[in-house]
Amino acid sequence: MTAEQFSHIAGTIPHQPGIYKYFDQAGDIIYVGKAKDLRKRVGSYFSKTFTSYKTHELVQRIERIEFTIVNSEQDAFLLENSLIKQFQPRYNINLKDDKTYPYIVIRKEPFPRVYLTRQVVEDGSEYLGPFTSVKRVRELLEFTRQTIPLRTCTLNLSTANIAKKKFKVCLEYHLGNCKGPCEGHQSEVDYAANLVRLKALLKGNLAPVIRHFRDEMKVHAGNLEFEKAELVRKKIEYLEGYQSRSVVISARGGDKDVFAITKEKDIAYVNYLMIRNGTIVQTQTNKVETHLDEPESEILEFSVAQLRDTFKSDATEIIVPFTIEYPDPAVIVTVPKAGDNKKLLELAAKNVDYYIEEIRNKERLKLSRNTDKIRVLENLQRDLQLPQLPLHIECFDNSNFHGSYPVSAMVCFKNGEPSKKDYRHFNVKTVEGINDFATMKEAVYRRYKRLLEEGQPFPQFVIIDGGKGQLGAAVEAMQELNAMHMTTMAGLAKNEEELFFPGDSESIRLPYNSEELRLVRRIRDEVHRFGITFHRQKRSKGTFKNELEDITGIGKSTADMLLKTFRSVKNIREKTLEELAVVVGPAKAKLVVDYFGAGEQDTEKRKGL
Repeated sequence: MTAEQFSHIAGTIPHQPGIYKYFDQAGDIIYVGKAKDLRKRVGSYFSKTFTSYKTHELVQRIERIEFTIVNSEQDAFLLENSLIKQFQPRYNINLKDDKTYPYIVIRKEPFPRVYLTRQVVEDGSEYLGPFTSVKRVRELLEFTRQTIPLRTCTLNLSTANIAKKKFKVCLEYHLGNCKGPCEGHQSEVDYAANLVRLKALLKGNLAPVIRHFRDEMKVHAGNLEFEKAELVRKKIEYLEGYQSRSVVISARGGDKDVFAITKEKDIAYVNYLMIRNGTIVQTQTNKVETHLDEPESEILEFSVAQLRDTFKSDATEIIVPFTIEYPDPAVIVTVPKAGDNKKLLELAAKNVDYYIEEIRNKERLKLSRNTDKIRVLENLQRDLQLPQLPLHIECFDNSNFHGSYPVSAMVCFKNGEPSKKDYRHFNVKTVEGINDFATMKEAVYRRYKRLLEEGQPFPQFVIIDGGKGQLGAAVEAMQELNAMHMTTMAGLAKNEEELFFPGDSESIRLPYNSEELRLVRRIRDEVHRFGITFHRQKRSKGTFKNELEDITGIGKSTADMLLKTFRSVKNIREKTLEELAVVVGPAKAKLVVDYFGAGEQDTEKRKGL
C-alpha cells in the first residue's frame, strides 16, 4: 500500500486507543500493533521517511488494514499480545517458545487426585503451573507425597461407593502415605484441608504448612502419642530441609517478577525469575526474534507480557533493567539502583549470559563434530580412490521373510549423518518369486529414475549390500538409465566387510577398525534395520499374504506352523508327505503336496508312494 492509497482511508481511522492489523495480498495477517491513537500510529508507517528498510518492506506488503477500538491503553496492550500469540504474524516479535510445559492438576472428583500432566483440559479441574522443568514437577510431587497424605489410586470414591464399602485400603494407607478415604477413614473436609496445604507448598509458601505440623506434633505429644509425634517431626524436618535447598532471596521479599535482556543483532535473550514469598520458584530464558529493528524496550515489554501470561503470574511488582511501559496500574515497574532488587536483576542477567554461552558452546561442538565427519569422509575418498568427496551416500539392501515376500530399502547419509527424510522403501512390483538380483535392479532403477525425472542431485557414492550379483544388477539398472557417469557404485560383501567396484577382480579392504570402516558398517547396519523394520510392519499389518494360505483347506495358523518349522516355502515344497505329516497331520500334508506337486513328474515320489 502506498502513502497515496493510505491517504484515502486515513480519515476512517479514529483518534482512539486500539489495535491494528495489517494483511497481505493473500489475506494473511503480517503485523499486529497497539496504539494510544490509532490514526497517528498507523499513519506513521506511511510517512515519507522510514525508520528502517525492514519497515519499508512491511509497508510494501500491506494490502488491507483492520483496527479494533478498545476502552484503554491497557486493553490494547492485552489484546495485542493475545493476537500475536494466536496468529504469530511474520513481522512481529517472535518469542521462540514452542515447549509444552508441565502442570500439576488437581482433578475435579471426590477426594481429588494430584498428578503431572501436559494437557490442559477444560473439565473443571484446577491446574497449577505451568512449570519450566519436568524434573522440578516430579520433585515437587515427591516432596508433597512425603509430607501431605493424598491418594494416588484411580478408584471412584463417590459417597455411594464408600457407603457400600466397595473398596479396601491398600499398602499406601499402611505406609502412612494415604489416610484411607476409600474406607471412610478420612472426610472430604480433612482431605480438602490437605489440598490447601499442597497449594501453599507448590507456591513456595512453606511457613503455614510447617506451623500446622508443629501444632499437630504438640497435640500428639500431649496425648502421649509419641510415635505419631515423631512421624510429624520428620515431616517438619523434611520441609525445613527442602526450604534450605531453595534459593531464598529474602524472607520478606514478597512476590515479584524479574526480567533481564541481552540483544545481539536481530536476536534477543530474555530471562525471567519468578519470585514467590522471597524464593525463586521458577526461572526461564527465552530466545526472541525481531523483524523491524525494534528497540530493547519494546522487545522487553512484549516478552514481559507473554511470559507473565504463559506462567499465569499475578505478582504486583516487575523488576526490569530500564523503564518500560506496562499499562496495568496495579503492577509496579521497578528499575533498581541498589539493594536486594538490584541483586535479583544481576542474577537474571547472569542467567542470560549463561544461556548465550551454552548456545555458543553447542555451536562450537557441532562445528567440531562436522569437521571430524568431513575428515572421515576425506579418508574414505582417499582409501577408495573416489572421484568426489562422498558427502551424499546411499545404500541399498533386500529383505525377505524365510525366502518369501521380498522388499528393498535404501538409506541416505549426508555429511556422515543419517538423512532420514531421504530414506526410501520399495515394494517389489515387477519380480515374481525370490530373485535378489532382479529385486535389486528394480529398486535401483526406480530410485534413480525418480531423481532424473525430478532433476535431483545424485549421491557421490552408492553402496550395494550384497555380492557381485547384486552389484551387477544395480549396474544394469544404471546403464539402462544412462546414468553410470553420475555416481560411483560399489558392492559390500556380506561377511568379509570388503568393497568391490564394477569390473574389478580384486576387492578393497578399509583399514581395520578405522573411522571410515566404522562409517561403512554404520550405513550397512542402518539399511538392515530400516529394511527389516519395514518388513515387520508390513507383516504385522497383514500386507503380506503367505503363499501357503492360497491352498484350499490350509489356514493361517497351519501356514505359520509350517513356515516356523521349515523356515521357507522353498523348503516346504521339497519335503515329503511323511515329513509334512509330522507337523500338520496327513490330511493337510496331502493338500500341501498336491498343491505344489500338481503337473510335476515327481508327484508320486513326493507323496511317498
